[in-house]
Amino acid sequence: MAMTDPLGDMLTRIRNGQRAKKDSVLTPASNLRASVLEVLQREGYIRGYSEDNSGAHKALRIELKYFEGEPAIKHVARVSKPGRRVYSGSKELPTILNGLGITIVSTPRGVLSDAEARSHNVGGEVLAEVF
Repeated sequence: MAMTDPLGDMLTRIRNGQRAKKDSVLTPASNLRASVLEVLQREGYIRGYSEDNSGAHKALRIELKYFEGEPAIKHVARVSKPGRRVYSGSKELPTILNGLGITIVSTPRGVLSDAEARSHNVGGEVLAEVF
């Protein structure tokens, strides 16, 4: 059966991996997933990610990050879902915990955090929120 929400699947794998105190998790590779992981790495929520070609299909190995035994990501949630897309202009982008968290936005300039999207003055589809 086909996966209806690949990005939601990746975020769930990250959430489950951190609850189980794993060092890393595997997820199938795609350009959108790699772009979201790039934002998470730039913002300091994951240690990094790399391509893993050990199986039959390409995969991404996500290196999870912990601080004093606690996961760096306290909350990760999908905002725009396949059944209900959520779009926002650059002026209306949501702030998470008064700027302590980030919103990941798919814009015409690529996948950016909310702060980067505001600085470029672009809006787009609100993919996820992380803090």
